This record gives sequence, structure tokens and C-alpha cells, in this order.
Amino acid sequence: MSDGQIVVSGLTKHYRNVRAVDNLSFTVEPGRVTGFLGPNGAGKTTTLRMILNLVTPTAGAATIGGQRYADLAEPLRHVGAVLEASSAHKGRTGLNHLRVVAAGAGLPRQRADEVLAMVGLTPAAKRKFKGYSLGMRQRLGIATAMLGDPKVLILDEPANGLDPEGIRWMRDFLKSLAAQGRTVLVSSHLLSEMQLLADDLVIIAAGQLITQGPVDEVMGSMSGNTQVRVRTPQAEALTGVLAAQQATVTPGGDGALLVTGVDAPTVGRAALTAGVELHELTTERPDLERVFLDLTAGKAGIR
Repeated sequence: MSDGQIVVSGLTKHYRNVRAVDNLSFTVEPGRVTGFLGPNGAGKTTTLRMILNLVTPTAGAATIGGQRYADLAEPLRHVGAVLEASSAHKGRTGLNHLRVVAAGAGLPRQRADEVLAMVGLTPAAKRKFKGYSLGMRQRLGIATAMLGDPKVLILDEPANGLDPEGIRWMRDFLKSLAAQGRTVLVSSHLLSEMQLLADDLVIIAAGQLITQGPVDEVMGSMSGNTQVRVRTPQAEALTGVLAAQQATVTPGGDGALLVTGVDAPTVGRAALTAGVELHELTTERPDLERVFLDLTAGKAGIR
């Protein structure tokens, strides 16, 4: 088993009458960014806390490199985690906050300067924490997680509070960590961003696994939602031709036609045969937001 592989096996957590996590199993591989998705109340944060032994499971287990987090020697050198915006003494500077954490973990003092530079906070190193914006606190949290140069990074909603430039920075930074062979597990509600960031997806709802796998496979599993967008000045003629091929044609809101049941080459051939002029012919595949909503439709967040 790889040092950086996360294995969640039959993980379950009951709170009185609520099953927050219900027999959940999945793996997270090194060298990849894994997006951990689910509706509000799906059990994502509870799962991350059980992986980090901050919450005791009712049943099941979670390991990192074959060991429970609590059993890791020098855990900060193995796992970096940010489960909420960084907190620190309000009167302490970002640099001193990192130096205190480094000292407590037996890490070199200069590591604080290195991770500040890594997350772009060097200009704010000597500013007090109380003056940090939410986005700066997120970056400080990432810096704290990276102090031990860990092989595994676990982040819960790391883009909260970041502006578009910060979100792009976060994407590039996490991708670079995965490219170094590290394991990166990220939960997020920003589905459009996750489509750009993640290599793999784990989607849960009501504490149970809905699907997992590479992004392309998860998106491909919903290929039945693919449609062809076509624009023509002869909409009625094209609609009649396509109806004869068992295609379904519906008008789009902007004057285009949306076609399901056949692919774009079939639409093009039908138009050519019928002498219909086309101004646009595009295949539209569902984005991650649509796939996510379809996969989790009707599944309550908390039971």
C-alpha cells in the first residue's frame, strides 16, 4: 500500500437517530487531486474528521498509508489538514503563528518563512492575524498544513473567501502538489472549479457513496444527458427530418434547437440530405453541476 493512499472502509457514524455517515467506502490515490462532493449535510466534514481521528466512528475504519492518523509518528510530516479557515491568536503575526506551530512539531524555524512564500503571504508575514481577510486566513491555513512537507493534504472548502485570482492560485497550487506525487483530498461546493481541479471524484449523499472514479468516467456515466445544439433558418424542416429518425427536438431559449436521441454527425447528415442550411452544430455534454444534481436528486442530506 502506498504511503499516501487514503482508504475509507465501511465508515459509519451515528448521532442518536441520525446516520451522518453510513457504511462509506472509497480510496484516494497519491499523485491525484480527489474532489469530495455532496449536498449540505451529506456527511463530508464528518468523514474528513473521522479520517483525522477527530471523530470516533460508530463502525468501520479510515487509514492513511495503512495506519490510523492517530497512530502516525510525527503526523504533521505525513498529513496536512485544513478543516476550516485558519485560527490563530489575533495579536500574533502570520509568521509568528507558523513559528509557534513549527516549534511545537519539532520543525525547523525557517520552515515558517518557506511556507509563507509558498502560499504568497510573505508581504503579510508581519501583519497581525486580526487584520487578515478570510482569503488570507485560508492561505495561512494551507501554509500551516504544509509546515511538515506532508505527503497527504486534506482540505475542507479551501476556496471559501478567495477571490477569482485566489481560486486560480489554489487550483494551480493543489495541482502542483499532486504532480509531485502527493495525495490531495478536497471537499468543495464550487462544482465548476472542481471540474477544472480534480482528477478523481467521490460523491456522497445522505452519508452513502453515490459514485467514485476519474472525472471523465463520472461525467461519461451521464452521457444520456448529452444533447446537440443546432441553429438553422429552416427549423421546421429540420425538426421534421429529425423526428423521422426518432430524435427529440425542443426549442432553446435563444432560438437554437436542442436535439437528443441522435449525435451531431447524424444531425449534420440529415440536414445535408434535406438541403437544410446550418449555422451552428455543437455537442453539449453535461457539466459537473448538472451531473452532480442528477446523481444526488431526491437524496436527503441528513436522515
